[in-house]
Amino acid sequence: PGMPDSVELTWGIIIDPLSVAMLGLVTFVALMVQVYSLGYMRGDPRIGWYFAVHALFVASMLTLVLADNFLLLYAVWELVGLCSYLLIGFWHERPAAKEAAKKAFVVTRIGDVGMLIGILLLWLNVGSFSMSDAFEQVRLGVATNGAEGLSQGVTTAVALLLFLGAMGKSAQFPFHVWLPDAMEGPTPVSALIHAATMVIAGVYLVARAFPLFQAYDGDALMVVAIIGLVTALMASTIAVVSVDLKRILAYSTISHLGLMMLSLGAFGYTAAIFHLLVHGFAKALLFLGAGSVLHSTEQQDIRMMGGLRRAMPLTAFLFSVGALSLGGIPILSGFWSKDEILTAVAGRLNPAFIILALLTVFLSALYMARAMFIPFFGSSRPEHQDVHDAPASMALPMVLLGVLAAGFGLLGLNWPGTYAGVGSFLFFGHKEAFHFTWWLGILSIVLAVAAFVLAYLFYLRKSFGLEWARTRVAWLLRIIENKYYVDEGYQWVVDRVVMVFASFIGLFDRVVINDMAVNGPADAVRRLGITLRLHVTGRVYSYTLAMVLGTVAVSLFWWFRAIQ
Repeated sequence: PGMPDSVELTWGIIIDPLSVAMLGLVTFVALMVQVYSLGYMRGDPRIGWYFAVHALFVASMLTLVLADNFLLLYAVWELVGLCSYLLIGFWHERPAAKEAAKKAFVVTRIGDVGMLIGILLLWLNVGSFSMSDAFEQVRLGVATNGAEGLSQGVTTAVALLLFLGAMGKSAQFPFHVWLPDAMEGPTPVSALIHAATMVIAGVYLVARAFPLFQAYDGDALMVVAIIGLVTALMASTIAVVSVDLKRILAYSTISHLGLMMLSLGAFGYTAAIFHLLVHGFAKALLFLGAGSVLHSTEQQDIRMMGGLRRAMPLTAFLFSVGALSLGGIPILSGFWSKDEILTAVAGRLNPAFIILALLTVFLSALYMARAMFIPFFGSSRPEHQDVHDAPASMALPMVLLGVLAAGFGLLGLNWPGTYAGVGSFLFFGHKEAFHFTWWLGILSIVLAVAAFVLAYLFYLRKSFGLEWARTRVAWLLRIIENKYYVDEGYQWVVDRVVMVFASFIGLFDRVVINDMAVNGPADAVRRLGITLRLHVTGRVYSYTLAMVLGTVAVSLFWWFRAIQ
């Protein structure tokens, strides 16, 4: 290990089951969003700029999933971040959109710094940015117990630093705060970001670098699992109390990304990627459905909606398909992929993880039911008399996504004549069968159905309300409604730490750097010049006297030296 004598920068593409699966998701969802945008963005004066950045966004994500070395991956990783900044702030005349774009850009940069350090640390120890070279050194290190190749300490450090970047992009706690605010961008942008580009990049990075994470008994994966579980549970509780339709879906995304990270932390590589694909199709459908509602009603608060199934039957049906799928209702796609995650967690982690994961599954079904019941099946509102369903350009993409949201999960089953469907395709190294644990499957079905029944009684029948919660656990509701005060925590750190440190640095720069290091020598020379100028009178007798005195002084000096 050490600084390589030379650096060879190459780039190429990697074609394997993971990249092929990601290519399918990104290209299909991007196409659906582009077609949908033709209707949604019609009449916008900057529609050309929208499609230009949209195309760059998709191209960056495609390059990211094809990159065969970490340097190229990091370059397009940053380009994905730039495109998301441009699209979130597309309506930059709105102050909220500008602030949301800046917030997304800054928060994700925090994790990206750690990722860059990890890539450089890997390069210093491997001498190459190539993924295959890095993974070979990991295998060598494991085989020789660190005597050759990458040691356990370096491997774990690199994995955790890469995970910092993944936490930023995939909105994992505590870097999740940017994603709900990103809803200020156009709704098709939200669909693209949440389903097929920016937020899945972090999950993809952990999956792509999985040999680094699972090496040496997977020391780094426990951190991934803990962060994923905390994120999933926290976001699901916030989604249950949110009233903005797009923000409910945003917290839903954060929660499901947390479940994917939890699965990866439990060595459930196949389950995580399978759920990523299922979630991508369903979440794109939900956001496009929400966009159809917003486009027609110009309203995002679900409390101001109701009875839309009559005016928007197609949108109501397709949104319900997406909600039921991600809510874990059999036999829709989300049920199968979610059960795979639960199986992985139950098989590898402490029982506390599976208990909290099941709680997250229940809450996921609850907020999905809430987002479906209130706008579409609640009491009709008079202000929605002129509401209409989505036009053909917006409806067709939703229909195609609805088919995949409902049926894609069936590809993971062990069909006769196949080993494991999509499971054996995704897993690297050896075939991976589809796992179904009966007690977990039945329990997850019970929890999902119970959540939908509870939501029906809560929000449609109004058999009982939340008054008891607001009186008995008001403190807990207040914490959740304020999003666990994470934003306030960031603001406190900025005000009390960052600004104080910045003031100190400013003072140091002013006094030490400017006044002493830069201006100090100049002032000293200036003062010396002023002092010397006092003795430059321009009179001949003054100069003659100085010469005589100088000659006498020199003569006396040499005379005393001679005597000694």
